[in-house]
Amino acid sequence: MTQQYGSTSSLSPPPLVDAQNGNDIMRTKILLLGMRRSGKTSIQEVLFQDKLPKNAFYIERTTRVSKHTYDTIIPLEIWDCPGDISLETLDAPLSQFATLIFVIDIQDLLQPPINKLVNVVITAYQENPHINLEVFVHKADALSEEYRMENFRYVQQRILDELTDISIEYDQIPINFQLTSIHDHSLHDAFSRLLQKSIESLPYLEDLLNVFCANSQSSKAFLFDIRSRLYVATDASPVDPPTHNLCSDYLLMLNAFGPLYNPQRHQPPICPRSEPVSRSSAPSTPTSLLPTSQRSHATTPAPKSPLSRSSRNSSNQGSQSQSQSASVASDSRGSSRAPSHLSKALFYPSASVALAPSATSAGVGTTIAYHLITSQLALLALIPTAVFDARRGLVEYNVVFFREGVQEICEVEEDVRGGGG
Repeated sequence: MTQQYGSTSSLSPPPLVDAQNGNDIMRTKILLLGMRRSGKTSIQEVLFQDKLPKNAFYIERTTRVSKHTYDTIIPLEIWDCPGDISLETLDAPLSQFATLIFVIDIQDLLQPPINKLVNVVITAYQENPHINLEVFVHKADALSEEYRMENFRYVQQRILDELTDISIEYDQIPINFQLTSIHDHSLHDAFSRLLQKSIESLPYLEDLLNVFCANSQSSKAFLFDIRSRLYVATDASPVDPPTHNLCSDYLLMLNAFGPLYNPQRHQPPICPRSEPVSRSSAPSTPTSLLPTSQRSHATTPAPKSPLSRSSRNSSNQGSQSQSQSASVASDSRGSSRAPSHLSKALFYPSASVALAPSATSAGVGTTIAYHLITSQLALLALIPTAVFDARRGLVEYNVVFFREGVQEICEVEEDVRGGGG
């Protein structure tokens, strides 16, 4: 559940320039504040470090400011702060931060964190009026639906009342309240909405998704960050929590079992130093590219082993390219390396699943289609099963142009932030 008060500003502070290891990458900084044991560290570890929610109970208490960098569609740097720190002792100006997240434990005594949050909001607003203020009312799964919503409304109303009592000016501060938990999809949904506010290319991504949905008859489409399962963009239709949950669970399943089906690139083993290598003048296959059963006959010309498509195309250009591919970079120690043109281009896998297979024969039902867009992003779309079965080629044709558009946007983003060169 999300509620917003005030008006959001389109202006945002400049992101951090990370010059570590010689990489000048502009990172968007997020400040994570809250009381002790409120769940700050578990939030970032569950989202970005694949921490299981059931193991979050054993996370050690944060005693100093920890900086964590993550690469999503935009590079992030999250500052995880201990509960006893204040903005005055942070040793960093708030103008560097794009977002401030304050985490409140819904089970805790609410008055101390509310008092601290009010002071944080006033200080942040005075130093950086354009900062995005987010309040995560966390650990919502611990209460029943009735008490959960009651406490959530109490926190909102109490914070707004105290800000108004201090000054009527603070009544207009835009604050976004999110009801979250690491044990369901509410945390991913809340952080996805937060992340989208820092993506300057979001309108262009949304336009691409709208065009894809219109041309493919898709009822809903998400552009997910694969590892964190945050959706960085979606089409214009409202986000239905059950639909988002289905797509997130499907992506989680693909992340778990996908590595078992990854295509193996051709990795020629290194030739032992004592093994003789054929020096015949006729073009022959290097010993390191031969099957194991044929290495004992390396002194005689052997048939060529199957190479990648790029290697076969290059071998058709003449005997000169054949001789070059035959004498693959053998050093003085007798080892040989694979040529650079043997490496495959990025592989774009796809998958689909029918949500109601029994209803497919009746012409109803929905299919979730998965398509890899970049090495970090994936498209998940809900398409009527009848349309997907009859026009799958058209859907995949639209995916090709959608992928090209997203990749161009990502290239521009990398160039602006300094990560492309």
